[in-house]
Amino acid sequence: MTGQKEIFHFTVGQLVEILKSLPQDLPVLTSGYEGGFENIYPPRIINVVHEPENPYYDGEFQTPDKEETNTFKAVVLQRVMRESL
Repeated sequence: MTGQKEIFHFTVGQLVEILKSLPQDLPVLTSGYEGGFENIYPPRIINVVHEPENPYYDGEFQTPDKEETNTFKAVVLQRVMRESL
């Protein structure tokens, strides 16, 4: 991933240091589908591929196809997907 450093906002170490400085009893949320905020699933490590040409609504990083070779591991904080009412 050398040379790709500028595409990421945080590493695990940087995020841990930031989180350590915050009150430890605060909940952790992420942005919702169209607005508001949602709970997150436990962090997990997955393989992803960088696709900066994707439209903003598809995300800059995607899970790769089986034949994709330009992948790397990343920690994902995924929002909980609730069923619509």
